[in-house]
Amino acid sequence: MVSPYVRRQRLATVLRTLREEHGIMADELAKRIHYSRTKISRLENAYGRPDVGDVVKILDALGVPDDQWSQIVRLASAAAAKGWWDSFGDAMGARQRLYADLESGAATIREYNDTSIPGLLQTPEFSDALVKLKRVQGPLGFSPKRMTEARQRRQESVLCPDGPTLDIILDEVVVRRINVPVGIMTAQVHHVVNLMTSEPRLKVRVLPVDARIEGVSIPRSAFFLYTFPDPTDPPIAVVETPRADLVYTEADEVDHHTKIYELLGKAVLSSEDSLACLAEAAERLTREAGSDG
Repeated sequence: MVSPYVRRQRLATVLRTLREEHGIMADELAKRIHYSRTKISRLENAYGRPDVGDVVKILDALGVPDDQWSQIVRLASAAAAKGWWDSFGDAMGARQRLYADLESGAATIREYNDTSIPGLLQTPEFSDALVKLKRVQGPLGFSPKRMTEARQRRQESVLCPDGPTLDIILDEVVVRRINVPVGIMTAQVHHVVNLMTSEPRLKVRVLPVDARIEGVSIPRSAFFLYTFPDPTDPPIAVVETPRADLVYTEADEVDHHTKIYELLGKAVLSSEDSLACLAEAAERLTREAGSDG
């Protein structure tokens, strides 16, 4: 199942382009089918799950040919589909629902993270420790238990044999600056090392703290890049902010973040040296955990 979110983006572009090709303003189209201007706007901007019946009315009003009509209706059906994450509702957290959606059917996922172990690589204990930190900042907008269950489901979906290629650039500071109990962090880093040696579709490369980076500023936050098998599905960039995620489908924004990722990739350690770096960090943490005991 390809991401319904991605198909909604594609459907929005198709509907907006069709209307413009017919020389009709959104207000006029809304009047023709007795809908509000807001409903047309929501469809053309991919806000929320579309109603296939609404799309059919628009196509009929524009006189779209049968062969094109059927293709767009199939696209609308895919855009309206529900994924496993919908059964979790808001309990898994809005951010994680977005990630689960975008990961569905992706061909490649690339991530730069300078703040934490990526969610797709986290142990349940590490996730729980982060939840405790979030509680200090205020009320949670999700159920910790359901969030952990959903994260496990995401990991299974992405790291399965036919899952996407997962390429992660991890800032070394993530395993140097510890904000969870050292025993939990120790197990977490060991887990990442084990995944690096057992998951052929996973690549984790470390950006060392003393890296010489040319041609690009260090990003101020984590970001993600998604591509999909169907070339007509738009590649997507997602940038984390403290309270929300910024989703970009515009080619210039996606290209901008892709270039940043590629330039950072020139400064990272090799896969072998990254594995050695994280293995050394795991050993160091093991010693620290033992001394704390």
